[in-house]
Amino acid sequence: MTYVVSNIHGCFKKFKKLIKDISLKDTDTLYVLGDILDYGDEPIELLCDLSMRYNVIPIVGEHDLTSLRMLTELDKMLGGGSPDPEIIGEMTAWIQDGGSNTMEGFKNLDADMREGVLDYLADMSLYEELEIKGKKYLLVHAGIADFDPATPLEDYCPEDFITEALDKDRKYYDDVTIIVGHTPTYSIEGAEGGKIYKTEGAIFIDCGAAFDEPLGCLRLEDGKEFYVS
Repeated sequence: MTYVVSNIHGCFKKFKKLIKDISLKDTDTLYVLGDILDYGDEPIELLCDLSMRYNVIPIVGEHDLTSLRMLTELDKMLGGGSPDPEIIGEMTAWIQDGGSNTMEGFKNLDADMREGVLDYLADMSLYEELEIKGKKYLLVHAGIADFDPATPLEDYCPEDFITEALDKDRKYYDDVTIIVGHTPTYSIEGAEGGKIYKTEGAIFIDCGAAFDEPLGCLRLEDGKEFYVS
């Protein structure tokens, strides 16, 4: 079976419960549509767990990309290097915007584990294309900035998939459903807060797990929805 989840944001306990609820098997695949890190209590513990699951495919979100930059700099400092003055302001802003638990968790790792975390973040996909039971899906974190149906996906910049939210009122493709996280469904007009939201050609699955809402998960073979509070 094929499952999709997004914006776990360090909510490791919710993730572990979700894995039990869906009975994730080695033959299943779970796609995580970005923003694994920041906000929640255990972002690094969550990331390390995901990195050991070969059937979990991570797609990068803006929090993951920012954390990669910040943790790379932090790793240099932990190794005795001097901080880059140009990044100190950005690091302070990151810490204040949910990055403090990510930073502390990273500091508690040994050098080999820190290297593994950085490698895992650097290797995350920008998008994934799937076909399940004859239906085509495009998985991205946020949306596709400056979208043109004639532009191949590989021609977009990485930031195009993480900076601009999908327009719920726009149909991007005739035969492809885009699945995104990034935008909590409680903030979408017409959507039910804490629930997966579907429109013509798009599915929004960020239910706001880090903000006292459920962690939502979608099974693509039959459209079944799972929620963990």
